[in-house]
Amino acid sequence: MAIDFRFIIIGRGMMGAAAARHLSSMADGIALIGPREPEERKAHHGVFASHYDEARITRTFDGNLAWGTFAARALDRYREIEAKSGISFYSEVGCLFAGPEKNEQDYIERALTVSRTLGSKIEIIAPSELGQRFPYLAVAADFTGYLERKRAGHINPRALVRAQAKLAEQGGVSLIEATATSVRDAGSHVEVMAGGRSYSAERVLVAAGGFSNSHALLPRPVDISVMARTVAFYEIGEREMAIFGDMPSTIVLGDREEDHIYILPPVRYPDGKTYLKLGGDTEALSFGRLEDAGAWFRSDGSAAERDHLARVALQLMPELAGCPVTSAPCVANFTPTGYPYAGFTQSPRIAVLTGGNFVAAKSSDELGRLGAVLLAEGQLGEADFGSALTPVFAAA
Repeated sequence: MAIDFRFIIIGRGMMGAAAARHLSSMADGIALIGPREPEERKAHHGVFASHYDEARITRTFDGNLAWGTFAARALDRYREIEAKSGISFYSEVGCLFAGPEKNEQDYIERALTVSRTLGSKIEIIAPSELGQRFPYLAVAADFTGYLERKRAGHINPRALVRAQAKLAEQGGVSLIEATATSVRDAGSHVEVMAGGRSYSAERVLVAAGGFSNSHALLPRPVDISVMARTVAFYEIGEREMAIFGDMPSTIVLGDREEDHIYILPPVRYPDGKTYLKLGGDTEALSFGRLEDAGAWFRSDGSAAERDHLARVALQLMPELAGCPVTSAPCVANFTPTGYPYAGFTQSPRIAVLTGGNFVAAKSSDELGRLGAVLLAEGQLGEADFGSALTPVFAAA
């Protein structure tokens, strides 16, 4: 039978769109299947994505060499993607880590070692100077700062996905605006159902994020936890902009990993307002069904988590007092390995790319490249940390 495409990528999010762009320079006959962001989130009953936002922290400072490498490779391509697409998405405002050295020594030492390996420049700011440099940030007197001024800041994930999709289409990729509902290895090829139509391909890459186990996209579900996350938004006025307008992206380290707080500088959103955003990693709600994840995305997140984040925000940034606070839902998917998955399933024609582990937005272009290499060449080498990215599947 005639094959519609050589390769099909399922998932038009940050990894999938990047994979399509990279693959377009390696091969012909490519399709990218995925729906657009819904116009009315609270009335939408299909799949969602976690890139429906205007800001994500980007940095190379990381205690893990693989994750740091993925981020550095992606960061080094940001400006090229902007120039070729004509879409701006990267704000190089720097990223500040602040924390009690005695509690985070192992992570910080690893991150400094990784930074030296990657050639990243990290300025260490003594506790006595941290308050002077960043007077809006009220942290304990023993906190040390670690500032990555270059190759760090924040990206607009919506704009990055638009740029990736635009360049993929210019490279000959067919964009199919539909939701894939099944993927089946037919022996000589793979059959994909999407939007009520059937498409065939030699190989398929499932890059559907937290929805990768939904419908029947994989021969066997991957071992992954899809967890609820709530983000809080502080509406910023002129007075607050004078205080916070020049701040870098910031991560404040707590005593435990789940106590870490991330803070995005003020960013203008589609409603015309400017918000300072922060989030954490404390929620335990998980989703095993598409319907439950969808209901979460149609909500405003957890009111309890919003209130917790608001308390933390006012402790760290007292000048936010009086600013209106709202919240929004997100999800994070975690793998037991701590690494993303990039490998083939039980079928040699169906591969999977997922597992952001709450830190992958900044690395999405590189993870997409790995997905493209996987489809085109059939495997990943150790220069790309291939063995660490081997998918783990749920028990049959």
